[in-house]
Amino acid sequence: MQFPGDTKRQSEREEKTVADSEAYEYVSGAIEAETSLDRLEARGTVRLALKQAGLDPSSVSAAQMKVVLDRVLPAELAARGIDAAEDACSKVKSGLAGIADTTSGDTPEAVFSRLGGGS
Repeated sequence: MQFPGDTKRQSEREEKTVADSEAYEYVSGAIEAETSLDRLEARGTVRLALKQAGLDPSSVSAAQMKVVLDRVLPAELAARGIDAAEDACSKVKSGLAGIADTTSGDTPEAVFSRLGGGS
């Protein structure tokens, strides 16, 4: 038998089992603050942009996230009706300077290569 509060507690536990990277958490929160997207929309949009770049939210580094903010996320935000998407991404990108740059093995050049930028 399941009680009303059990579903919420279970989803909170599931959320904590796979930790997202600090860069992902920062960018998702900053996109929410800079745009009209709510928390879920902002997180989902950033996840879609990362997926296009072949990156995982649990291991994306700040350097990789900067590439995504330059090359992928502005189009994702524009597709969701966000005006001045590039400006929002620039503001968010400048805040990534304070994020520890943990690496997952992919270099920014590898991300560019996957996005068709060559290297």
